[in-house]
Amino acid sequence: MDSRALQVGGRYSLQEEIAMGGCGTVFLGVHSVAGKEVAIKLEPAVGKHSPLKQESKIYKTLMGGPGVPWIMYSGRQGDYNVLVIDLLGPSLEDLFKMCNRHFSLKTVLLLADQLLSRIEFIHSHHFVHRDVKPANFVIGTGKAAHLVNVIDFGLAKKYRDPRTCVHIPYKQDDVHGVGTSLFAAINTHFGVEASRRDDLESLAYMLIYFLRGTLPWRKVRPPPEAPPGHPDPSHYDPVTATWDATRDAKLAAEALLTAGLPPEFDVLYRYARGLEFDDLPDYAGLRALFRGLAARANIQYDGVFDWTVPGPRGQHARRSATIAGGHTGGGGRICAACDARRR
Repeated sequence: MDSRALQVGGRYSLQEEIAMGGCGTVFLGVHSVAGKEVAIKLEPAVGKHSPLKQESKIYKTLMGGPGVPWIMYSGRQGDYNVLVIDLLGPSLEDLFKMCNRHFSLKTVLLLADQLLSRIEFIHSHHFVHRDVKPANFVIGTGKAAHLVNVIDFGLAKKYRDPRTCVHIPYKQDDVHGVGTSLFAAINTHFGVEASRRDDLESLAYMLIYFLRGTLPWRKVRPPPEAPPGHPDPSHYDPVTATWDATRDAKLAAEALLTAGLPPEFDVLYRYARGLEFDDLPDYAGLRALFRGLAARANIQYDGVFDWTVPGPRGQHARRSATIAGGHTGGGGRICAACDARRR
């Protein structure tokens, strides 16, 4: 496809490709009059089911809320379904790598406060995200550089009826659920339908990951082919094997997962694991829990993260000029939404 020949919505021209993933291709786009840069996601319009159309509907339901990108255009353009969205800064995964795979307690607490609010907002609009992970949260740009934005609703799903607020019924399949195995809730590994508790459990794994620099099951890699003695080598699936091995590693690590960390992180993890399928989480109570830890540690909620340094007149500039412009290469823009959803 010659991207330079394609105009989207009559107003946006495609520039260079900045990412490719399971959800399609993401390009840098520019408004033909205003010159504003945007992210343009393209998905081949093949078949009746369109993940990008579904994602567009969810964005339109949520946009206007804090930390939710704005949609400029969505529709069909030739052979493609198109979504034009805010071009934002790098993802938390990108920033984590930039900070040598470790965030300070202060940064983790500042993030926890915003992340809990983003998840609560999504849940209040009857959806569960189902893929809470560092790559699906990106920071803003300019004056909103302190704001954490949630992206990639390709796997999001309603957990209750918007009119009656009746919760979906409990269901369990024989195979694992959706998401990213590194951060997926244990119930997801067992094929249990996702609900609000699972987004919180994934958040707990994220925060522990940021503090520890890793998770005990991060390097779990089953063999690509059926090992000797496998009961049915012809039906061996390395993806399923990865999910199963990661599940077993998570269960084995539970007792020591938060050892050495402030107890508040264990409280979050145990709380999420202890919720029933249709329980309403106490988001405010969890924010208060971490704010109490911040108060005891004399941590201020001043918007200064590990990747920021003091600037003139109390402003803050990011360490890297490329980060400051939101230009960190393919993975640093909102195109992180197209990261592979399975490991």
